Amino acid sequence: MSITARLRDSVQLPNGGSLVNGFALDRRADRPHRALLRNGPTLEVHDLSGLFTGDRAPTAVFPLPWPGWRGGVHSVSADASFAVFSGQRAVRAVAPGGATLWEYRHDCWSPLLGHPHTGDEQEVCDGLEHGSCRISDDGRLVWAHVVAPEEHGGREYWAVLDARDGHELARLPLDSAASGSHHVSHPDGVHMGLSIGMGQDGLLLHWARWDGEELTAWDLNETLDRDLTDVHPAHPGFLTAEHDGTDLRLHALDGTVLAEGEAAGAGPVSPEEADLDDEDEPLCWDHGGGFVDADTVIASTIDAADDPAEGRHWLLDAHTLEKRGAITYPIGHVDSYVRPLGDGTWLTYDDTSGTLARWSEAAS
Repeated sequence: MSITARLRDSVQLPNGGSLVNGFALDRRADRPHRALLRNGPTLEVHDLSGLFTGDRAPTAVFPLPWPGWRGGVHSVSADASFAVFSGQRAVRAVAPGGATLWEYRHDCWSPLLGHPHTGDEQEVCDGLEHGSCRISDDGRLVWAHVVAPEEHGGREYWAVLDARDGHELARLPLDSAASGSHHVSHPDGVHMGLSIGMGQDGLLLHWARWDGEELTAWDLNETLDRDLTDVHPAHPGFLTAEHDGTDLRLHALDGTVLAEGEAAGAGPVSPEEADLDDEDEPLCWDHGGGFVDADTVIASTIDAADDPAEGRHWLLDAHTLEKRGAITYPIGHVDSYVRPLGDGTWLTYDDTSGTLARWSEAAS
């Protein structure tokens, strides 16, 4: 079955690719979506709806503490009164004017153990490895994935920090060797998810909560090798993708599998377009996508960046992960990743034209 998409909005946004294939889209329960866009030496905060209506004025601007550092996943508080940056050797909270509010030092994310530093805080060491941080929805906590000093084993850990002054409230040692990570806030405002990518060594997934006195954490890593993809305020589960893209799964918060959707057999939109023979590998889901709304999931088969000609976007039932159908776009083939907004719409980005587009399912 083919499902027709309707173009709702579009805008020329040269630095907008990270909203779809990255972590620049800030989604928080019951709040407007925001775009956290790097612009030269600053991080700009925009209302996403404003960008589509032509309002290019940011609601807040934060100077980057380390302009040469390209890694890390950063976070801005819900009221935009401060931002927290995940650096190569520190997590730093910054006011809109650039003043440092506090800093939490950690060891270097560079893979070269014992390498010297010049003492210049702007020095960027070799390697693409990085951590991430996330401000809780109530603005009281900062969750940070960091590296312990070598004298403590150089082990990665997950820290819970007081957002007022950055002092450590708790930490969870991790058995990871990350290439990167990202956080996902649960809509209940209590639980935080951490997804850690380790390249060819797989993925780790953790959930935790801090009750003011105790850190309670659990992981799904004994039996799973999965990326935390999305949660939705009106849906009780969270969505994951298997490391190699063989399936999507819907889980309860304790990890129980509620539904599974395999990519194999998704196939092209029509028989005339088929160009895969029986000896080819089955199609796989990429790690984008998520909840279009509480009843619908969007996902794409085959990594669109690796093989755009075979990329396909699909709508799935959010409760069973059964395929409803492949999406047909009125402008022809769309080979972008997809980023759902949870309100019935999703984003795509055209790298050639620099166009960010918002779509919905066309009315039947």
